[in-house]
Amino acid sequence: MRSWSPYLVGAGIGVLSWLAFLLSNKPIGCSAAFARTSGMIEKLFRAEKVRENAYYKAFVPEIDWEWMLVVGVIIGAFISAQLAGTFDLRWVPDRFAQAFGDDPLARLAVALIGGIFMGFGARWANGCTSGHGISGTLQLAVSGWIAAACFFIAGIATAMFIYRVFGT
Repeated sequence: MRSWSPYLVGAGIGVLSWLAFLLSNKPIGCSAAFARTSGMIEKLFRAEKVRENAYYKAFVPEIDWEWMLVVGVIIGAFISAQLAGTFDLRWVPDRFAQAFGDDPLARLAVALIGGIFMGFGARWANGCTSGHGISGTLQLAVSGWIAAACFFIAGIATAMFIYRVFGT
């Protein structure tokens, strides 16, 4: 697999952070976009309850710059994969298939459960990997560095646990 230079990618993320501060006066972060999306979906069925909900008063269910950042991440990932010549549509990555089989539903279930845990943790911590890990460390916030270290430790420990305990 070809990959981009980590220095080039780091510089790009730094420029993106500068632009975010310059244009929106906010650090990069995207976990609130998922909370806003859940509010937009819930609003379709229970609009009045969503309007009265204290959480959704703080995180108004609407398309905002964080929501558009998530869209941009998806588009950017596609473009970078195309430019690197590594774009490949597949339901089950090779490493997952070797350990757990090539059932797309199993992969989808694991990804969904992991995503729910990540989203819940991000909202509970009032920030996500991009908010704490990128914007926090960029501003030299101690909380950002602690959070980034914990992301790596927890990610490595979780992957080792899942692949060694449940993998073949």
